[in-house]
Parts: sequence; structure tokens; C-alpha cells
Amino acid sequence: MKVLRIGCVFGGFLSLALSVSAQTFTTLDSFNGTNGRAPFAGLVQAINGNLYGTAWIGGNTYVGTVFKITPGGALAVARNFRGSNGSLPRAPLIQSTDGALYGTTEGGGTVNLGTVFEITPSGTLTTLHSFLGTDGSEPLAALVEASNGNFYGTTSQGGPNYDGTVFEITPNGTLTTLYNFCSRINCRDGANPDAGLIQATDGSLYGTTQSGGANNLGTVFRFTPSGTLIALHSFAGTDGSAPYGALIQASDGNLYGTTQSDGANSGGTIFEITPGGTLTTLYNFCAQANCMDGGDPSGTLVQATDGTFYGTTQGGGTLEFGTIFSLSVGLLPFVETLPTSGRVGTDVKILGTNLTGSTSVTFNGAAATFTVVSSSEITATVPSGAATGKVEVVTSGGTLTSNVNFRVLQ
Repeated sequence: MKVLRIGCVFGGFLSLALSVSAQTFTTLDSFNGTNGRAPFAGLVQAINGNLYGTAWIGGNTYVGTVFKITPGGALAVARNFRGSNGSLPRAPLIQSTDGALYGTTEGGGTVNLGTVFEITPSGTLTTLHSFLGTDGSEPLAALVEASNGNFYGTTSQGGPNYDGTVFEITPNGTLTTLYNFCSRINCRDGANPDAGLIQATDGSLYGTTQSGGANNLGTVFRFTPSGTLIALHSFAGTDGSAPYGALIQASDGNLYGTTQSDGANSGGTIFEITPGGTLTTLYNFCAQANCMDGGDPSGTLVQATDGTFYGTTQGGGTLEFGTIFSLSVGLLPFVETLPTSGRVGTDVKILGTNLTGSTSVTFNGAAATFTVVSSSEITATVPSGAATGKVEVVTSGGTLTSNVNFRVLQ
């Protein structure tokens, strides 16, 4: 049984139906223009415990910043973009296994068509690549670090067909264009991949395009390690159109996402798609009178460790200002690690539900020393002899398995 619960955003306040024992909301800091303005993307917590993000505009050059903020609320500019090294950073950062942060800018660089950059936690920024148009332009999405140590991403525009690209870039900045969209007749392979990629457990990369496909309403695609792009699904309107957010791979191994428009009630959809390409529409927005459930979901879903999905809509709700929703489809609880990779001896946070009383933590079968911090957090040390694989936690209610493999670095 699928259950959708709605929380509405109105008047700058948030109302969300969640059962919690205590709630404390704290405004850590406010942007003032000189340290950035309009931070579109979410934050990433680095291994050093600080949070890092990007402001789309502002800073001392007015074209955006990278900032860091401590959990206690001390905000500082890590770097000001200046145009030549990038501008308008719209996507969130990722932290690589090498400890550095990597990201993209929508503009700036050599010919003002966007960049890929690396920044150290201390603020040293290196422009790894400036897009020239022929190899893509306007990367809007975050990178993904694949198991081979290289980064993969998309550009929303550019390439020989002007409809975007898939690219690979090494940590030292060697970029290879792997695919140019709209390479097939009538753009049946898709066009304008505004969202980022994910690497699934089968090793393939998965993503979406805003347009193109059999009906010019967007696609879901798979990109294989051998370099073949397969359009898994072309949206037809009745099942949604214009998927803007990235996909996620859930604990059941299937992929989940949203479409911004159309569906049975014209308000967008939530969908599930198997790696083989079988798509199921899980929810059609504007199913409730006057769009009380929301409309136009353009963000990426997140799966909480209790198995439930959470997301947002741009419109609908009590005052048509958007909603926050949860969707339960009966998936089982799991644990996730923060970070998802590390060397033997590294302390790792394990997040989950009902962890109090846990009796065992293993990394691909190797027993680890651990401390139960709370009902939702365990700290564990990557044990000697651990290999890349699943993390398992034995609790009083059963065994919880990590949703992705933990990579043990050499």
C-alpha cells in the first residue's frame, strides 16, 4: 500500500506531519550579499565536520561563492568566483575520496559557458575544465564520483547538437565527452539533461532528460560502462513529463524520481523504474482538491532510513506556495554510512532507526568496534580486514543492511 503524507510551506514557515520527540529550529546565519546570495543547492558535510555549499550569486565579484559553515553557525567564504574561474554555481558540491570538494558552475570559465572545479576544504580552488560549447555548456547538476575514481556529469546545453552531453573528467582535469544528446533521429535519445547522474549497483550510470524522447517530453536513460546510451523510457504525458530532479536508487535496487509536469492530474508524478526500464507511476499530484497535495515536483527524492521517500513540490498546498511530502511504498528500513568510503581505522557514522541496543556492526563481514550514540546514530571504526561491501547492524529488531556498498580505500 502506498501512503502519501503532505506538509505545506506557507508564509515562510514549514508544517510537516512527522512524529518527533523534540524539535529545535535554529537560524545559523543569514547571507548578506558579500558572502553570497541565493544559495540554490543543498549542503554537503565534509569529513572535517564542516558544511560546504555554493551561493549562486553575490560575493565580492557578484557571481557566486563557495562557503563553509560550522555546525555551530560560523559562516565564512571559502572562495569567491571571479568569472574567469567560473560563475553562477548552481549545483551542490560533492566530497571525493581524495578529501577535496568538486563542483560545477553554470557560467564563467574561458568562454563563459561553465566550468568543473576542485576546491580544498581550506579554500584553494582549481578550475579543472572550462567548457567551450563543442564539448557542452551550462552544467547545472552535481557530479558523481564513480567506483573507478573519475567523475561523471552532464551539461544541459552544448555539444554538436546543442542539446547537452554526458562527460567524464579525471581528478586532474582530463575531460572526455562520452555522449552528445539528440544524436538520434527526432531526438529519441533525449535532450537537455538538466539533472545529475547516479551510478547504480550494477555499475551503470542513470539519468534523465528534460525533453526529447519519442514524445519530446523527456526520458530516463542508462549509460553503460562500455559507453552505450540506452533510452529506458520516453515519457508520454499520461505518465508525466519533464523530469527535472535526479534519480535515486532505493534500498530495493529500483530507481525513483519525479516528473515536473503532466500525469493523470496534470500536476506531475512520482515514478519507479527498474534498471531494465519498466516504469510504474506511484503518485499523480493534484489528486486532492485544489492541489492540496502539491504540484510541479522538481527536486530529487530522498529515501530516509525507515524506507520512506521524502520530497518537495514547487506549487500547490494551502496557499499554492508548495509542499513537502512523504511517500511510503512498503520498503524496509536500512542503514547508511557517512561517508560512504574510508580507509581501515577511519571513524564512520552509521545512520538508521531504532539502533539502541545494537549488538554487532560488520563491514562486509568484518566485525567492527562501535558506539551507539543515539537511536538513530552509531559511530564505528572500519576494521582491519574489511573489504568493499555492505555494512550490517544487528539490532534488537533484526539486521539492517546499508543501502550502498561501503568502499574500503587502500
